[in-house]
Amino acid sequence: MPPDSPRSPRLVVVGNPANRRVTLFQDAVRAAALPPARVVAWRDVLRADGVARAGFAAGETVRIDSPGEDLEVESLLRGADDPTRVEGTARWYGRFTAAAGSLARAAAAAGATVLDDPGELAVLFDKRLCHGVLDRADVPVPLSPTSGAASGATSGPATPAVSGWADVRARMADAGLRRAFVKLAHGSSASGVLAVETAGPGRVRATTSVERDAEGRLFNSLRVRTYGTEKEVAAIVDTLAPDGLHIERWLPKAGQDGRMADLRVVVVAGRATHAVVRTSRSPMTNLHLGGARGDLDAARAAMAAAGTGLDEALSVCERAAACFPGTHCVGVDLLPYANWRRFAVGEVNAFGDLLPRLTGLPGSGAEGLDTYGAQVAALADAPGAQGGRARVGA
Repeated sequence: MPPDSPRSPRLVVVGNPANRRVTLFQDAVRAAALPPARVVAWRDVLRADGVARAGFAAGETVRIDSPGEDLEVESLLRGADDPTRVEGTARWYGRFTAAAGSLARAAAAAGATVLDDPGELAVLFDKRLCHGVLDRADVPVPLSPTSGAASGATSGPATPAVSGWADVRARMADAGLRRAFVKLAHGSSASGVLAVETAGPGRVRATTSVERDAEGRLFNSLRVRTYGTEKEVAAIVDTLAPDGLHIERWLPKAGQDGRMADLRVVVVAGRATHAVVRTSRSPMTNLHLGGARGDLDAARAAMAAAGTGLDEALSVCERAAACFPGTHCVGVDLLPYANWRRFAVGEVNAFGDLLPRLTGLPGSGAEGLDTYGAQVAALADAPGAQGGRARVGA
């Protein structure tokens, strides 16, 4: 669309200027022949009067992007100088959601449009709340004894907070769970995630990327490790608990080439546009922890052989995204059961679009576009982005 078209959006991105997310978004803007997005730096937003100095104007479209991968911003949000530390996510959550709310109010007052509803961001960044929203909307999710407003923060039935390992064991036992994922309520990128297995009193094992030093401090590591005693697992969980914990059933996932597999599906303006299979030999499929991209065609064939199809998988992801209509783009973590016949949503990620070089699904309307290009296209031609499109065949 020509830059001077009356339908061309005047874009603003709140992000970290040198970060690859902002760079990839600007590349997509340039490829669409639109004027470059104005960048508002997170480090400025988080300083005194930073939101007021963002200078939003009527007619601008504001994208709130991830504040991650910046040491100064991480320190401002979490109050920790070491970015590898696990603790501090509750403080991060409070400061991030407060800043997002202030940005949205400032934009609305100026007559600008925000692509990421701050109330929805607050839910998306609390796994307990997000799980509760999905469950109440009949989106398939793993069983969870912590689903809902554990802190009484926003919506859904109140659930008592998890105070430590004793609570985790009791909740798992009450729910009949011998295997469960224990996650930081406000974590991301598998930070603080433990895949816990129990087999009677004192028999506990946890697989995680968390490393605990001699002083009891927790650090994120690029190496997945196993803790084989209840004392070790309890020490980690007790340290994580003050930041808030979420527990959910550890589902037996499908496999591909001898590795566990799940999918990340990007949904833009309500439509599933991109999908990637993630595989791993550990319970965590995150690429930075040794996960690898799998074969989507092979997954599609496995679904067809099981009597379902990729269409059904994508539909589940679109139903999950529909729970957050004020958020332009989300990344849905879809968990296929071992037989590829059923699916559950593990998480919905507000910033789940960082999948470099991945192009759109056939029939999605995003063919040939990366995840950022699909978002820009949806903004530049909103009626077409929202209209009916052919779905991917099974």
